Amino acid sequence: MVTDVMEPQTEVRPTVATLPFWANPRLGLLVVIAVLVVVFSSLRSSFLNVDLTIVPMQADLSVFVVVGLAQLAVLSLGHMNMAVGRMAAISGFATGYAYDKWSAPLVVGLLVGLAVGALVGALAGWIIAATGVNSFVVTLAMDFGLLGLVSLLYSRFSDGVAFHVRPAGMDALRFDTFSDYCSGNVCGPQVPLVVPIALVAAVVVGLLFRRFRVGREILMTGSNLRAAALSGIPTGRRIVQAHALSGLLAGLAGFLLAANNGAFSANIGDQFLIPSFLGPVLGGTLLAGGAVSVIGTILGATLTEVIQTGLNLLQFQVQDLNVFIGLILLAALSLDRVRHVLAERRGARI
Repeated sequence: MVTDVMEPQTEVRPTVATLPFWANPRLGLLVVIAVLVVVFSSLRSSFLNVDLTIVPMQADLSVFVVVGLAQLAVLSLGHMNMAVGRMAAISGFATGYAYDKWSAPLVVGLLVGLAVGALVGALAGWIIAATGVNSFVVTLAMDFGLLGLVSLLYSRFSDGVAFHVRPAGMDALRFDTFSDYCSGNVCGPQVPLVVPIALVAAVVVGLLFRRFRVGREILMTGSNLRAAALSGIPTGRRIVQAHALSGLLAGLAGFLLAANNGAFSANIGDQFLIPSFLGPVLGGTLLAGGAVSVIGTILGATLTEVIQTGLNLLQFQVQDLNVFIGLILLAALSLDRVRHVLAERRGARI
């Protein structure tokens, strides 16, 4: 199981207090999710309908978990990726182009898209490391640039809207669950085929930050850039690598969304920005950098998806949904600050 990843320690430190259990964001998320499931299922029995609600919710959740991991990759540095949606879009274009023009197999097209997403992310990281310009400014500028570029590319190489060619296996990712594949009288659970892809991404990201040197050094860079540089860590390289990982994961999220929708279109990623922050920030990843939580990101994305699904079933309007999501993000940012204050007062690790 993927565990939370905290700032690596390079020296022996005295025992410190821990935050009270009620301040642990992961525990709070579990409680809130459980309460909301009970409330929504009481108000609308269809909330627990497997085919109508549970299976589609799992497919959507897979996308937003990976989107949250894409933002988490740069939050580990104390950076932001404001272009996460456009990176997904340009990656989706590359994948769709490979399927439409090259007749590439499913996996090959995916790898092409992931490579493009990683390259775009690496470019953003290189600009930040080379110039020292704030990540918010660099990625926001890149977002505007990619917005125009993606539109131009689709106009030039497709029908102007989307690539509709789907390789073998794409429809299975969209429609099938493990219950469709039986051996004798034993069938799998009602879990969409895209779910394991998101889980593998979460495991890999968790292991990267917990077990591998590059991940630990990214966290140290995010915790204290100057101290990390003085310790011999190639901070510029780590910044580039973290942003490349963010771009790669954004590309994977775009692929999963395209698989769910059945086409690679220019508007892939349009709704990614706010959910990309909600998952990790609600789950305890620090905006200041130096600490991440993969489990928390999954729980944060789950909470957001449960709320959206429940309010949709209750026939809330889109405007109302946006208000609720905005309030959740505001509460998450406030909670992040509260945890900082508690940690400072108690000398606690968060």
